[in-house]
Amino acid sequence: MKNITISKFQFQTLVPHFSAIVIFLILTFAYLSPMLEKKQLRQHDNLQFKGMSKEIVDFREQSGEEPLWTNSMFGGMPAYLISVHYYSNLFKHVDRYISLGLKAPAKYVFLSFLGFYFLLVFGFRMNPWLGIIGAIAFGFSSYFFIISAAGHNTKAHALAYMAPVLAGIVIAFNGRILWGGIITAIALALQISANHPQMTYYTMLTVLVFGLVFLIRAFKDKSLILFFKTVGVLFLAVILAVGVNFTSLWLVYKYGKVSIRGESELSSNQENKTTGLDKDYILNDYSYGIDETLNLMIPNFKGGASSGFDLKSETYKELRRNNVPNAKQIAEQSPLAYWGTQRLVSGPVYIGAVLVFLFFFGLFFVKGSYKWWLVSATLLSIMLAWGKNFMFLSDFFINYFPGYNKFRAVSMTLVIAEITIPLLAMLAVKKLLEGNYKKEEGLQALKYSFIIVGGISLFFALFPGLFYNFSAPIDEQLIASGWPAQFIQAIHLDRKNLLQTDAFRSFLFILFSSGLLLTFIKGWLKSNYVILALGLLFLVDLWPVDKRYLNNDNFEAPRMINNTFLPNAADQQILLDKDPNYRVMNLTVSTFNDATTSYLHKSVGGYHGAKMRRYQELISYHISQNNMEVVNMLNTKYFIIAGQNNQPVARYNPDALGHAWFIEKFSIVENADSEIEALNEIKPRYEAVIDKRFEEHVEGLNLQTDSLASIELKSYAPNYLVYESHSSIEQLAVFSEIYYDQGWKAYIDGTETPHSRVNYVLRGMRLPPGEHKIEFKFHPQAYYTGEKISLASSVLLLIMLIVLSIFSVKHNNGLKLHKEE
Repeated sequence: MKNITISKFQFQTLVPHFSAIVIFLILTFAYLSPMLEKKQLRQHDNLQFKGMSKEIVDFREQSGEEPLWTNSMFGGMPAYLISVHYYSNLFKHVDRYISLGLKAPAKYVFLSFLGFYFLLVFGFRMNPWLGIIGAIAFGFSSYFFIISAAGHNTKAHALAYMAPVLAGIVIAFNGRILWGGIITAIALALQISANHPQMTYYTMLTVLVFGLVFLIRAFKDKSLILFFKTVGVLFLAVILAVGVNFTSLWLVYKYGKVSIRGESELSSNQENKTTGLDKDYILNDYSYGIDETLNLMIPNFKGGASSGFDLKSETYKELRRNNVPNAKQIAEQSPLAYWGTQRLVSGPVYIGAVLVFLFFFGLFFVKGSYKWWLVSATLLSIMLAWGKNFMFLSDFFINYFPGYNKFRAVSMTLVIAEITIPLLAMLAVKKLLEGNYKKEEGLQALKYSFIIVGGISLFFALFPGLFYNFSAPIDEQLIASGWPAQFIQAIHLDRKNLLQTDAFRSFLFILFSSGLLLTFIKGWLKSNYVILALGLLFLVDLWPVDKRYLNNDNFEAPRMINNTFLPNAADQQILLDKDPNYRVMNLTVSTFNDATTSYLHKSVGGYHGAKMRRYQELISYHISQNNMEVVNMLNTKYFIIAGQNNQPVARYNPDALGHAWFIEKFSIVENADSEIEALNEIKPRYEAVIDKRFEEHVEGLNLQTDSLASIELKSYAPNYLVYESHSSIEQLAVFSEIYYDQGWKAYIDGTETPHSRVNYVLRGMRLPPGEHKIEFKFHPQAYYTGEKISLASSVLLLIMLIVLSIFSVKHNNGLKLHKEE
């Protein structure tokens, strides 16, 4: 009888958790209902990924091996930040089980719900039903759907594990140190596996703020020993998580030094350079306006997205009145609505009027270190997002904070606020429903929060034009292109209407929320009804805003998406060439911001946030300046240009230098500045320029001419190239392949032989007279050593989880956490 009672009790405790999973699945597919019809989301970045990864995927399927390198983009680059399977990371399988095998974007929506639920219920011991509505509020933030629509899948994946990482840390500091450590290690291992270092960096920044706040608390409470004991266990958890992902982290770390995330060797424009990305690249395009922060609670405060207006807009009416052709298309598709300081935006970071109101309520209502952690992290997140609009803080972090200058789009720091604002809001609701406060305390917090948040919303609903004239940089371009003044005035009026409408909308939600809290504080409403009503408010507030940026119209049949890569006439003409290794420069797309060309060809261009630094400099100094000598040395055999009716046309380039060639002379230069400048002077078919760091490779070499000498490519794979050379004298060969010494090894007749960097980005090699077989093999030792460390760490973490679970079951000592302060 006792066993039956225990089993019944255990089942009852599990019911809310299973209910949460079911509710999350229902909401996920209710929102993403076209997925039930087998439709797919047309995502820009996912299309780019399919293009850039095609050669890698094909090689993997054909050979069963990882190429680790691809020549399909930017002349050639490591595959580490494109597509690599790390087979020794066993937690990739854990991720698949946790997400129930769902596909993107449903997977990331579901994981976001589940992760925040775990944080609330197991980290802060919240009522599971309260945890469900908190997870709904968090998961339906507009930003998550905006990035899903764009195809930022790795970002969405990494963000979904941010809450579980914080949950592990909270659990550890609430007394369950070992369980907290294990959960932190697993969650962090899963987040790192998602392969978006920027999101992991911001997670660690949030944890750092947590650590500083709780260090101060430990100092005041004279509990420093317990604090450092907890930190020590969590530090070991981080080590384990890093170990699980050691291969990818080590490879990316090594590659990062020579990517655009690393330091440039060029001495020009020093005031703009950092040890990572250039300062203007970090800040210029995506710095949040200071007042733009208000779109956290008023979605269209700055117009929402860089898009157009609907058919009820004044802009459309004005276009129709003036009989402008294609008025509907111009009104709906022109980037007119947004008038903030960022270059282009897909939508606002709308956390929700209800949540922001509850956050301010928590600011006055919640006490203790958790509140100060969340408030501090939120403020830091917002101020860093201001970027160039708050240079004091931005300069400090760029110049002195390790790793910060490796990432661009500083507006992304708002992902911290995305989690801290809902968390403090839900802690406030938790305290309210538990009743551990004086009625006057609750009423005062309610009054202050309503005055601030409700007052701001009401003010802009009543006086939207008091501080703004609703002009934007694009207006000047429109005027310059001949748009009359009345059109510009209509655009300004539409922007004003967007702000006013959403400000009033937000005020209503704040009014309803404050009324709900007031009725509970007065004792007129039970807690269960408050939870239900808040859940409905969260959904009604957030769902329609999300639908502005990701809705059923974003989905298409799979065949329609796959048609993106069907070869056109130009592609078909080029593909008739049976040469296995040449490059194509597609001028019908944004050459260096588009990877779809790479689906069918080896492209001079591409699309990637971490291309090689030297290749980017080659683009800036030469390719974009139409230096055809440089284009030719990259073996650019074909151009795709716009022909009649803008249809793509292929043009053969007879001056492409081929796979490899012998040169007649070379010059040694002092540094990178001299090397890149020399490319303006030399003829790469006959001459090479070499940095003095490689001078020993050509020491004593006296080049002469052998008219019968030849070198040709005999075999091609992305990670293995074979050439044959014939010459009666010693030669210096230049290969139209990108130099990368962290993995590429050269062999002459089976003997490893040094090769050097020539012409700023290419490979050069000294060849003895006679007939020889030259091989280039990409074999980065870091990958193979890293896989052993990754496997050992994965096994160790799994063993620790199993042992702790068995111990907890035997001693009935699982995740029964102490209450937070």
